[in-house]
Amino acid sequence: MTVSRKALGLWSAGAVLALVAGSAGMSAPGPQKVGDFQLPDQNYIGRHLYKMADAKAVVLITYQAGDAAFRADAPAYKALRDAYAARGVEFLILDPKLGESRQTVAADKAASDLGMPILFDYEQLTGEDLDVSRAAEVIVINPKDWTIAFRGPVSHASTRRALDSLVDGKSIALPAVAARGGAIAFPLKAAVSKTGNLSYAKDVAPIIQAKCVACHQPGGIGPMTLTSYEQIRGHGQMIREVLRNHRMPPFQPDPTVGHWAPDDGLSSDQLKTVVHWIEAGAPRGAGDDPLAKITFRAPEWPMGQPDLILTLPEVKVPATGVMPYQNQVLDTRMTEGRWERATAFNYEDRQALHHIVTGIRVPSDSGRGVTLDGNSDSLGGQGPGRVINLTPPEMGVWVPAGSQITFQNHFTPYGRETTENIKLGIYFYPKGQEPKYPLRTYGLQDYGISIPAGAEYHPETSYLDVPKDMLLYGLTPHAHMRGGSTQVSIKFPDGHEQLILAVPKYQFDWQTEYYLKEPILAPAGSKIINRWTYDNSTRNTNNPDPAKVVAFGEQSWEEMLSFFIHYRWVGETTAAPREDYDRLLMAGQTMGVLDDNMNGKIEVAEMRGRNGVTLKNNLANYDLNRDNAIDLAELAKTPFGRGNNGGATPGAGVSGGARPVAATTPARAAAN
Repeated sequence: MTVSRKALGLWSAGAVLALVAGSAGMSAPGPQKVGDFQLPDQNYIGRHLYKMADAKAVVLITYQAGDAAFRADAPAYKALRDAYAARGVEFLILDPKLGESRQTVAADKAASDLGMPILFDYEQLTGEDLDVSRAAEVIVINPKDWTIAFRGPVSHASTRRALDSLVDGKSIALPAVAARGGAIAFPLKAAVSKTGNLSYAKDVAPIIQAKCVACHQPGGIGPMTLTSYEQIRGHGQMIREVLRNHRMPPFQPDPTVGHWAPDDGLSSDQLKTVVHWIEAGAPRGAGDDPLAKITFRAPEWPMGQPDLILTLPEVKVPATGVMPYQNQVLDTRMTEGRWERATAFNYEDRQALHHIVTGIRVPSDSGRGVTLDGNSDSLGGQGPGRVINLTPPEMGVWVPAGSQITFQNHFTPYGRETTENIKLGIYFYPKGQEPKYPLRTYGLQDYGISIPAGAEYHPETSYLDVPKDMLLYGLTPHAHMRGGSTQVSIKFPDGHEQLILAVPKYQFDWQTEYYLKEPILAPAGSKIINRWTYDNSTRNTNNPDPAKVVAFGEQSWEEMLSFFIHYRWVGETTAAPREDYDRLLMAGQTMGVLDDNMNGKIEVAEMRGRNGVTLKNNLANYDLNRDNAIDLAELAKTPFGRGNNGGATPGAGVSGGARPVAATTPARAAAN
């Protein structure tokens, strides 16, 4: 059998091998195995291949915007989906073309009208692994062993033959057939193969040192050390997997949305460099190992010795059971007020600690403690994976003389008894050096969420109405074990909406604050919107109980929609703060929590959670215009009209409720 050069150019390497082997009477090579991947779809929701192990089959359709063959085959893709989706087959569209945008894809009706997730392979690593070369190729995957059952055009009889076999529980591997779509270029893969192996010393080690060693060093929070070539090579396949799945580094905003400072993630080029080096066999190459020349040891305090250290009383965490929140208060014993510029927490057992939330208060003559007015009265929080709470340049938090720090600490038993001694380290601006602006932090809790049993991509939404011009500096979204993906956007007064943060795969074990490289103006009349998807399905391996309808709750096996913004009001300074604007912000919080369709009214169907039920039960008294809903003017006359819904948390943190009230006798700051 003769195969022309032109024909070979249309085929993947695996397909050519299968064809040549079959024609020569040789044994064909074994089925190609598909590596795991996690990619964001057109809605910035992460889609994880190996989570689909319970499917009968997974179909990937390769794509690039405007492709003529894909457009011609679109009706056949829809027919295939209609025939097999109800029989347990998952359908995904893979877009590995460099630079492809969601705007371009959304305008392509051939793809958008199919109603399938369109996955963006930004680094082309999935396309490379699958040996993709053209659009309009159907790749049928067997989830039993993650091998390819067939690849080729949708019109080929082998497409349905492979699917019928897999749906019937029979494994199959059929010869590949050439795809007919337009060619998709993979320039970096070609460049690497042309120039030879990447250099460990020059290309790889600097990336590991800059982005990985801070956690993966002796005393760090990473599970292994990566401080030499031998260690990196030994963990190479695991490093490749977590990079391809975007699990590491744990700073994981979508790279096409927003710019961050600090940015602890890998750039696209850095990620591809490390993965390609590992795939090339992790060659040692020439040159000394720059990491081996450095003695690494994680410091007790990442920013050096704090100006003030507060040590909390010891807490014993039992092996089992439920621990209520631990509310503690420490006197700072400060004889003069100071401006805080950063804080850090020191603790031992990251498995036991769910979160820490702090607040600042000043004792009154009555001895009950007076919480400072406004929302700038927090020294940050702590959650799994977080290390430092920074304030942006020229910003700070005022800590008055004689103030007390309140702590709301949440511990979760995990099967082993442990003891925790938490320390808070505070870094101040030098005396006489005042920041120009106060940093404010405002938190919103949506008590109305309700996640159906078994739901894999359940949406929930909350928003904040902006009453005065605001500069937005940072964002901290928070959920628990069912948190799937989250996005934050600003809807401006003229109606257009700008996405400012997208996290396709939220990681409960790595709580992150996202500070914008440049602040964004949210004019008065804007809405800051936080959208979530929750995974309450059996596919979520962290799910405590997929059979349970899940509502808002404080414990880890319950769920939260928490949303914190870090901001200041336009025109305010440290010398002229605007706490009155914060009170206006609080007045609309119940509306933002319950008004899911964002029409400015809380309708009966939206009256969920404890506060929604109260509104529903008293609707006859609150609904003054008798339209069967509560508008903002009517809400102002209810108990929730001043933001008193327990759903706002002035102060930074990662979880839970109103700022804590002391449940213990104030302790003195440790003199260490």
